[in-house]
Amino acid sequence: MRGLLTAVLCLMFVLTAGIAAHAGLKDGSPLAGKVVETMNSGGYTYVLLEDKGQKAWAAVPTMKVAVGQTIKLQPGAKMEDFRSNTLNRTFKVIYFSSGTAK
Repeated sequence: MRGLLTAVLCLMFVLTAGIAAHAGLKDGSPLAGKVVETMNSGGYTYVLLEDKGQKAWAAVPTMKVAVGQTIKLQPGAKMEDFRSNTLNRTFKVIYFSSGTAK
C-alpha cells in the first residue's frame, strides 16, 4: 500500500510540477537520449537514457521501448533517492515524465 501511495504522490507531483530537467539541460527541456537500459514495473517504464556521455534515469507510464532506441520525453519532475518497492531499488536521481515528446 505504501508503494502505491508513493507512486500516486509522484504522479501528482509530475502532473503539477513538470519543471525538472536532465542534467545539463535548462529547466523545462525534454529528456532525450539513447536507451541503454529499460524495465517495466508498477505501471511504469523505467529507462536509463544516455546523451553526450551523461546518463539519467526516467520513469514514464508503461510504454514500449527498446535498448538502442533514441527517445525524447516530456520534461519531468526530479526525484532524489526515490525508492521503488516493486523493483526493490533506490534511484539516486530519477525524472518522472508524462511520456514521449515530439
